Amino acid sequence: MDHYEELVSKLKFDEKGLIPAIVQDYVTHEVLTLAYMNAESLGITLAEKRTCFFSRSRQCLWRKGETSGNVQEVVSVTADCDGDALVVQVKKAGPACHTGAESCFFNELYENEEVKPFALAGLMDVIAGRKTEPKEGSYTTYLFNKGKDKILKKVGEECTEVLIGGAKGDKEETVYEIGDLIYHVMVLMVEMGISLEEVTRELAKRHVIDKKVKQERMQ
Repeated sequence: MDHYEELVSKLKFDEKGLIPAIVQDYVTHEVLTLAYMNAESLGITLAEKRTCFFSRSRQCLWRKGETSGNVQEVVSVTADCDGDALVVQVKKAGPACHTGAESCFFNELYENEEVKPFALAGLMDVIAGRKTEPKEGSYTTYLFNKGKDKILKKVGEECTEVLIGGAKGDKEETVYEIGDLIYHVMVLMVEMGISLEEVTRELAKRHVIDKKVKQERMQ
């Protein structure tokens, strides 16, 4: 515990003995929540490698997930340049928000459409919306109406188109067909209730395993 106390002593807590902790998903980098820690809860977090915060409303310590089961395994804790704020990267076992949302930050106040970058998550939301709120004339809605067999057929067709483009060595065509394939795979994901986060975590898990294997081979 001496090591933790040394780390804590370098931080700047406010007049109430608290420091803000921004909790971030270590895979997606999505900001999950903003909570507060005091020296004791930070020490517990570092020792147990699971987030523990100080509740300002209840004036007591609380371990994330102690009632909901949505625990957060700590990957890293980083202090800012002034030592008065923390970023805690975690591997979460469930929604971070008490509302059931994956992140507490879901009430959008403003977004500049002119500089808004394209994101797969945004496309996924649009696709999901075409399933929950069908739109006449929408190809995506058409696929959902036809069902999983049709969607699977399209995924297979697009796989073939990618192979053809790749075999010809036509980069532009292959990029175009990969775009089609990704889109149809995402439609399948929505149809089957598979999230981008689940796939991302699966890839991250493989990366960790691959990294361990390489390290073992070097020993």
